[in-house]
Amino acid sequence: MPRRGEVLALVQAGGQGSRMDVLTRERAKPALPYGGVHRLIDFALSALVHAELSDVWVSLEYQVTSIDEYLSGGRPWSLDRNRGGFRRIVPQTGTGPATESGFAHGNGDLLLRMSADLESFGARTLVVCSADHVFNMDLAPVVDEHVAAGRVATVLTSEVGKRDASDNVVVLAGDDGTVTGVEHKPDRPSAGTVATEIFVYDTEALLSALHDLRRELAGDQDDGDSGIGDFGEHLLPRLVESGRVVAEPLTGYWRDVGQPSLYLQSHRDLLRGDVDVFDHRDLPVISHWPDRPAARVRAAGECRDSLLSPGADVSGLVVGSVLGPGVVVEKGAEVHDSVVMEDCVIRAGAVVRTSVLDERCEVLAKASVGAASSRKRAEDDDLVLVGRDSRVEGEVPAGSRLEPGSGG
Repeated sequence: MPRRGEVLALVQAGGQGSRMDVLTRERAKPALPYGGVHRLIDFALSALVHAELSDVWVSLEYQVTSIDEYLSGGRPWSLDRNRGGFRRIVPQTGTGPATESGFAHGNGDLLLRMSADLESFGARTLVVCSADHVFNMDLAPVVDEHVAAGRVATVLTSEVGKRDASDNVVVLAGDDGTVTGVEHKPDRPSAGTVATEIFVYDTEALLSALHDLRRELAGDQDDGDSGIGDFGEHLLPRLVESGRVVAEPLTGYWRDVGQPSLYLQSHRDLLRGDVDVFDHRDLPVISHWPDRPAARVRAAGECRDSLLSPGADVSGLVVGSVLGPGVVVEKGAEVHDSVVMEDCVIRAGAVVRTSVLDERCEVLAKASVGAASSRKRAEDDDLVLVGRDSRVEGEVPAGSRLEPGSGG
């Protein structure tokens, strides 16, 4: 494994997360809970730490304060060091060219905005991960092989259905893994092999490509936009032209959970036993755990095929659902096929179905939220999303969106 300083890791955690609607009005998407006690950013940070990468930067842009306390300067992942370790990157203004300051216009454009810092750090190799994907893979052999083979880039890929492929970047590769083409969110994908947004780059080649693209594209864009956009639009296709970009299959479960339906579907996968990310004792998903007592199911309570987080207190019926820390389900209340986040209260007689409830929501007595879905695959218009600190009463039909603080 290359020594400290030779490999730099970057977690791109700055996306606005607009597709998650009311759930990201007041939080950064990487801070969304997963499986009750984890956060989405845990997966990327844990994978990098287990690969013995000691220099890890986290790029934040939107709702920074919502994730700062959780990150705690990298301490939960043992990244708080006197030299190197954790570094928090936030947008800068008033420095450098217009295309290198302010908010990024995509994850490829973000790398350009960080190019001066990347060049100054001087690492030969850069590992980049998105922070809204669920996975757990030992990245150390991937980094070692990338360096030994002298590649320009290594792209970790996963196999998905053609329908899901159209929402991702499709990677076309030869029998030896050499990438021959890229399709950016195609209407009719040629294959089901998609980029997982985990990359290993040769830093010098990456920076050269970014600067070339800026010169070529910036003149056609609005002020402050380099035109590079997301990695699949211009950056990865440019690197592929070198003939030294290789696709490596990601082992185990992987899912992009950056849309409401995918978020719920991944929790369904978890309850079915299809998610193996927590099964690796030598590669634990490291988290900033809540200080809570053990969960409790009271005499009147019943839980089937569900996950209960520390501090949960159940006197009602919970089926096929994930309850976050401190969730209370009162006697006579029901929760089905839902994700209920920290400190929510479901009052007596209330029924919640196919919903995602953000933190500190209260579903009042006898309220009806959502409806059972007849489709095996979760769809956005089946889900109810309730923003944090809401008080819910009456009947809330499937597909509803309640802004944070709704109901007074």
